[in-house]
Amino acid sequence: MDAKVTWKHNFSFTGTANSGFTIAMGAGGPPGESEGTSPMELLGISLAGCTGMDVVDILRKKRQDVTGFEVRVHGDRAAEHPRVFTHMSVEYVVTGHHVEQDAVQRAVDLSVTKYCSVLAMLNKSAEIEHKITILEDTVPATAGNLKS
Repeated sequence: MDAKVTWKHNFSFTGTANSGFTIAMGAGGPPGESEGTSPMELLGISLAGCTGMDVVDILRKKRQDVTGFEVRVHGDRAAEHPRVFTHMSVEYVVTGHHVEQDAVQRAVDLSVTKYCSVLAMLNKSAEIEHKITILEDTVPATAGNLKS
């Protein structure tokens, strides 16, 4: 993988990688001088995306009737520089029809122990805890969920 950032002005950068997609990045600074997501925020988003993609893929293979899915990440950082993450919590919120707790737990376990490379890297510096919340969807089942 190759990645780069290009400075725009003040504390604003544009990041690109092999995929060709761009992302606005900001490095903090005074209000109005940063026009993007900070690198540490991007780590939280990367963690949520990596494990989320794993879990969705596994739940699809397990034929679970998932109609909504969200991964929420909270990170606590060290007070002194470098302000690394010291503790993180990851909550998997699964909405669907009769979604099986065991299926979701297995999907999360596989992501945590085998598939998610972002989790594997962050585990080296931070304690990471995981929580699962399953919500029953009140709208009748239709096409377009993860079972398709």
